[in-house]
Amino acid sequence: MHLFDEPKIDCHAHVFDPVNFPYGRHIAYKPAGQELGTTSQLHQVMKSYGVSHALLVQPNSGYGSDNSCMLDAIANGNGRFKGIAIVDLDAGAGVLKQFQTLGIVGAAINPTFHGNDYYRHADGLMKRLADLDMFFNLQVENEQFLMYAPWIENIPVKVLIDHLGRPTPEAGLNQPSFAAMLRLAKTERVNVKISGYSKFAKAPYPFNDCWPFVHAIVDAFSLDHCVWASDWPYLRAPERQDYGPLVQLAGELFPDADDRRKLFWDTPNRLFKFA
Repeated sequence: MHLFDEPKIDCHAHVFDPVNFPYGRHIAYKPAGQELGTTSQLHQVMKSYGVSHALLVQPNSGYGSDNSCMLDAIANGNGRFKGIAIVDLDAGAGVLKQFQTLGIVGAAINPTFHGNDYYRHADGLMKRLADLDMFFNLQVENEQFLMYAPWIENIPVKVLIDHLGRPTPEAGLNQPSFAAMLRLAKTERVNVKISGYSKFAKAPYPFNDCWPFVHAIVDAFSLDHCVWASDWPYLRAPERQDYGPLVQLAGELFPDADDRRKLFWDTPNRLFKFA
């Protein structure tokens, strides 16, 4: 079977459709041009590369906490989509339960956008997510993860870490934040997205300086806690990015078909219960 035909679940993609879902007036960054990606366009991309389902992540850019575009994609996706929403940090159980009925499986926490101080009391939300068996979806960079590590260790919440934790390649595998993330593999509640290389790589495609971090994560967490994602449609990408080469890169990093089956399908399907 060709790599593009292997069954896949994309675990981090966005939808942007400012014609039908206008951006918020006060949102600082409004994606345009090739950054746009409507639900219809995502369907076509998925069809081309053997992707049957996707976990949509609400973007801070364009929409912020207005989840309408993503929720519309989920509602009209015939079961192909689930989502990670941006919610108020004080959102109660009732609000979170309502989101669950709409296909939302977790909440997005993005210190790379807001900074850590914005989330200094996010442990309360983490506890409510744990009570509802929802995911705490965390995107960090540099040493931001260190604030969350004690909470993750002590609160029994399921965690999704975006883009390998966005380590600093030149700082090596022993940089404090990355090392702390690896130690949390012992919780068996933390899951890592193998994705987003262009957000932290210093080398161009195929992002060779990211490969040691991929291998370290797989060694620590195993493929039972790793999922693949595209990060489509590549918001603020520093250079041209395309879906096909990222699928091919997964083939290079994981040449064994059984490993790819776990990464592309078995693990995300178990976590997000698509099929």
